[in-house]
Parts: sequence; C-alpha cells; structure tokens
Amino acid sequence: MQTQRRDIFLTQRLAGRRAIITGAASGIGLATAHLFAKEGAQVLAVDLPGDRLDAAFEGSTIRTHGQSVTDADAPDQILQAARTHLGGVDILFNNAGIATNSLVERTSDEDWDRTLDVNLRAMFRLTRAAIPDLKASAAGRVINTASVMAEGSGMGLAAYSASKSGVQGFTRALAIELGKFGVTANWVLPGAIRTGMTQGIWDQRPEIADIWAQKAVLRRLGEPDDIAKVALFLASDDAGFITGQGLCVDGGLSLRVGG
Repeated sequence: MQTQRRDIFLTQRLAGRRAIITGAASGIGLATAHLFAKEGAQVLAVDLPGDRLDAAFEGSTIRTHGQSVTDADAPDQILQAARTHLGGVDILFNNAGIATNSLVERTSDEDWDRTLDVNLRAMFRLTRAAIPDLKASAAGRVINTASVMAEGSGMGLAAYSASKSGVQGFTRALAIELGKFGVTANWVLPGAIRTGMTQGIWDQRPEIADIWAQKAVLRRLGEPDDIAKVALFLASDDAGFITGQGLCVDGGLSLRVGG
C-alpha cells in the first residue's frame, strides 16, 4: 500500500533568521536550504565550488559560497561570507559529509583521515568559528547531521560509523557548553535517504534499495525533504527547549535493522 505524503505547510517560522548550510548543493542540504528560505531565512549555501552549486540555487535569493569545508581557511572564509551577505549567523546546519566503504584491515590511513576530516573535524572547526555569532543571536541553533550508523554499523562502515558517533558526542558536549547562552545544539540521524551518497548504488542495484525500504516500518525510503522538515523544526522556536538530543528520522528502520 502506497503511503500518502503531505506537503509541509509554510508558516515563515524562520523569518529574520540567518543560516549557514554546508553540503548544500544536493540531497539533504539542498532540500533544507530551499525550505529554510521559503520559511523566511536568509541562507548561505556552502559546498564545493563548481557548476553544481551555482545551478542548485540559480534564480533564488540564496547566497552561495564555493569551498571545501576541509580547507584550512574554510571556517574564516565561510563566516566572513555569512557576515558580509547575511549580517551574521543564527543557525548553523553542519551537513557536509562523505561515506567510505572498506573493511578495517583494508582501510588506508588516508581514507580513514579523509572520512573523519570531512564528517567531524570540519564540523568542529566551523562550529568553533561560528560560536561568537551564535552567542550574539537571540535564538542560536546548531544542527548536525549524524546517521543511524552512529548507533549501529555494517560491513565496511568503520570509518563512517566512527565519524558519525563522534558527531553525537561532539554535539552533546556543545549543548552543555552553549546552553547558558541560550544556544541549542542537536543532531539528526537519517536512515536510508535518497541522496547523491546513496542513489548511485541504488540505481545500479535496485534490489538493495528495496531491501532497505522493506526494513523500514513505513515501507519506503526517505527523501531529503524528510530530513529538511526535521532540521526546520530544530531551527525554529518550536524546538527552543530541546538541546543535546538526536532525532532519528528513518521511517522506523532502526526498530528492525537487524531483522
């Protein structure tokens, strides 16, 4: 039976807010950037430079900044762009990430370091740079993308799971440190979502997509806007008394992931 889905009702919940979103040229980041903008936020979309980033936001009011989040000067450059174009930062959505698939005994130092660098170290460095702006905000928000693989794992996912588990620990500590300034810090744990990270594999082997869809209690794969709506909630005043928490958005996948 096909599950009916309803479009989100726009309420301008982020009117006057300023948001940085990394990994914004596709998938979850792209959906979130457009949703935040529709809800009234000024948005700086950050991703690798190139035509994909430019095309993703052509004709929109969303500002773009093309740079790898792992660049040595990325935090300073991204914050400077946000201050120049938006006037500051109220919401930081650390969403940039990569996946690697390699058994531990075959994982090189370079692959391990690259995964941790993109998924965790870059998040730490950008967040650290944004803290003064977030403290100055009347409603500072940090939202980080983890994964259901932060609490589970699978063959070949050691580096990925380690990085996403690190996201959880980092965000918990951040929530404790920033709470007295009224800044919240939470993370999202996506399940099997149709993004650039997964779609190529699923296109080549549709049976894998079918398996993940059947494992989910809601019997479907997730879409980027499923995560974007949760990010919107966490960024809004509705979540003003929620901090240091992870929201699992997986259609019930983790209830039976071993089944």
